[in-house]
Amino acid sequence: MYTMMQACRAADISYQTLKFYCNEGLVPNVKRDRNNRRIFDEHDVNWIKDLVCLRKCGMRIQEMKEYLALCLQGQPSIPQREKMLAQKRKALLDSIRELEECIGYIDWKQDFYDEVLSGTRPYVSNLIPAENLMDS
Repeated sequence: MYTMMQACRAADISYQTLKFYCNEGLVPNVKRDRNNRRIFDEHDVNWIKDLVCLRKCGMRIQEMKEYLALCLQGQPSIPQREKMLAQKRKALLDSIRELEECIGYIDWKQDFYDEVLSGTRPYVSNLIPAENLMDS
């Protein structure tokens, strides 16, 4: 069995976040020790790790609750869970594409600056009129 702190370390999650997840009902069937402190078994810790991953994937708390409810229904809800995860996967891939475009812009801009600073390219600006560039 794991204490709250041990479960936090195992799942790489803060104590406050785990407490929040427990209070929100995201960790079902939480057990208590004789001092009424939460304790977790291996299945709980693995589920908490799943929650951490779902959160990193961008799932909101309400979505995580919906996913949990489906998981608690067992095998019959697998198609709905697959659909939820597929939608989240698509959103993540869209985000990756956007980030790659942003990185491409930064790389292009840095190359431009390097060329201007080395004298291999004239400086042009979308913000400063060309006639004002001659003065600088």
